[in-house]
This record gives sequence, structure tokens and C-alpha cells, in this order.
Amino acid sequence: MHFSETIKLAFQAIWANKLRSALTLLGMIIGVTSVVIIVSMIQGFNRYVDEKIAGIGAKSFGVRRFGFDDFRSTDSIAEAQRRNKEITFDDMEFLRERATLIDLLGAKAQGSPSTVKRGNETMDNVGVDGATANCVDIENIDIADGRFFTSSEDSSSQNVAFIGSDVAEKLFPNMSPIGNEITIRGMPYRVIGVAAAKGTVFGMPQDIFITIPLRTYIKNMGPAVRQRSMYLLATARDDNQFKEAVEEARALMRIKRGLKYDEKDNFGISTPDAIMEIRDRLLGPIFIAAVGIPGIALVVGGIVIMNIMLVSVTERTKEIGIRKSLGARRRDILQQFLIEAITLSAIGGGTGVLIAWITGRVLTAVFFPTYLSIAAVIIAVSVSGLVGVLSGILPARKAALLDPIEALRAE
Repeated sequence: MHFSETIKLAFQAIWANKLRSALTLLGMIIGVTSVVIIVSMIQGFNRYVDEKIAGIGAKSFGVRRFGFDDFRSTDSIAEAQRRNKEITFDDMEFLRERATLIDLLGAKAQGSPSTVKRGNETMDNVGVDGATANCVDIENIDIADGRFFTSSEDSSSQNVAFIGSDVAEKLFPNMSPIGNEITIRGMPYRVIGVAAAKGTVFGMPQDIFITIPLRTYIKNMGPAVRQRSMYLLATARDDNQFKEAVEEARALMRIKRGLKYDEKDNFGISTPDAIMEIRDRLLGPIFIAAVGIPGIALVVGGIVIMNIMLVSVTERTKEIGIRKSLGARRRDILQQFLIEAITLSAIGGGTGVLIAWITGRVLTAVFFPTYLSIAAVIIAVSVSGLVGVLSGILPARKAALLDPIEALRAE
């Protein structure tokens, strides 16, 4: 029998029992859809982190009060709070004067939720942070309108503000905010620039923020300590010497703080590689569990297909006997039922991928970015096909081994 004829028979058998076939496919569709959606969500998050790291720059790093290792447990956090000191302007000047491998060195202060007003318009819980003027270059900030503030505006503590696009749209509808005034915690600030829109990530808006000069921030908001703690941002002069620049900064900070060789750092250094390592460490087990649990649905779907195919063999015993009496070989019968099981699985896998793709587009548009790679699609369809093969072997073998005389006697 030609392979094309076998495919035709498989589709005829599936179409003849439409409701049963649809219910059989349901488990496979749910399993494939769940696995593909979860994979696309995790891949979307990974791509987002990679893009952010690339946007900041692969040769930039931060010097902060705490490092990633300080948050391993409640005991390590408590110990770090006692040991680690706040980052200060003295630390920044010490590095600037002595470092030879660092190109740009700036500083920022953690944001404070604030109420922002313009006329009758009010926005609550707007993140207001402080930064030195060169952070626009260190962080590769995109400007949609106006400009970032200058070093002279920072050093003289000018009340100027660089705002996010959502803040601009809310407080200045149908007009340019450049040169206009807003009030932050009751103090007036002149808007000098608007950042390019970033959208939302995991349902969290990225454009509701205001950045003001760091010294203005400290003067108006209070000392850069605790929840407003200051941290340094730096770039290496050369990508090839990035690790050396990081180690130079670490050594200079230890010298500045008088640490002995056997004492632990009382500060933290964050690098793109460290961020990616933390991401992989956190998402690795989550990925395995998140994919494994809905993967059970694929196994269940395979068992359902196997049971339905066994029932189909029983129902079609007389048909099998007639085909064998007309010269069909065991191989032909085996191939027919095996192809039927694989076809069911392939239809379920393809439908699941399509539903997952549509769901991913909706999630990306409304909540957070997802990314469906070709590899994920190939793996999903391949797994569904493999499940079809495994679940079809036993029923197909049973059909192939039927005695034609006994099969013809079946009612």
C-alpha cells in the first residue's frame, strides 16, 4: 500500500469519528499549549533582560552598598546591614582620581515615591530618583524630546527634571512639557527633557518616573542613605579589559575603606554577567518545574490516544479481517494504525502551537513580552509526534497480529 493511501485512510478514520477525535485531541492540545506558552514567557523574560543589559552596555558595572550574595538568606542580609557602609561621594571621587581602567563614572540615588502635580493634574507614587549628568551616557538613555540635565545644573543643585513619557502624557496632554513647570512634593521643577517610551514589562509601567540632578535630590529629598541610598555606575575604557576594570574598582574600594586581605567586601559590585547568573539560577528550577508540570498533560494525552486507538482496533476488527483477506500485510495494518495515532498527535500539537502563539500575542500586547522561538515550535511538534508514535505502537501491533479468519467472524 502506498504511503499516501495510508495517510488518506487515517484522515478518513479520524473524520468519521469527529467528536471522539476532538475529545481525544483535547489533552494533547492543552499539554502542548501550556508548555509552549510557558517556554515563550520565560524566553521573553530572558530576551528582555538581555536587551536591558545590552542597552545599559556590556562594559558597565555598578558599585552598591549590597551585593547579590548578601541576599542569600535572612542571616546574610542582617550581617551585610551591620557590615556594609553606604556609598558616598568620597568613594566616587576616590575611584575617579585613581582608577586607570574606568572610562565614565557616575552616581544615582534610589527612587522615592512622590506626588507630582501640574495645575489640577496630580500623579501619585511617581518614582523620583537622582543622577549625575553622565548617567545619560552610561545607561544609554533615549531622549524623545528636550535634553538631559548638565553637570553644571547638577553641581549647582538646579530644580530641573527629566521625566518619563507617561508622566508627560498625563500632566501635559496635547502639548510639549519642555520649559514648563511641575511640582514634586510641593517644590517647583522645570521640565527639560522627556525619555523615549519603554512600555510595560510584566504589567509594570516603565515610563512613570522622574530623574533630577543628584545633588538636587539630596538637597530636597534628604540624605542618600537607606531607601534613598546612593550607588555608582561605571564603564570600562575597553571591552577587553572589563573584568580588570571591575577588579580595579574592587581593589580601590577596599583600600578606601581600609579592609584587610582576609576581610570580606563591605560593598557589592554588580556586573551584567552576575545579573545573568542570578537570572539563570532563579529561573532554572522554575523553568524545569513550569515545563514539567504541564508536560504531564502530554503524557495523559498520549495515554488517551492509546486507549482510543485500542478501542478503534476492537471496533474495526472485521474491517482489519477483510483487508487482510484481500492481501494486506501485517506491515500495512501496523502502518495504518500507527499513522492514524501520529496524525492525531500532530493535529493536536499543531493546534496547541497555534493557540499558544495567539495567546502569546495577547500577553505581549497587554501584560508582558513573550517570545516564541522556532526551536520551541519544532520541539513541541516533535514531542507531540513522538507521543503519537509511542501511544500508537501497542494498538497498531494488536491490529497487525489479528488473525484474519477470527477477525472476519467478529460482529
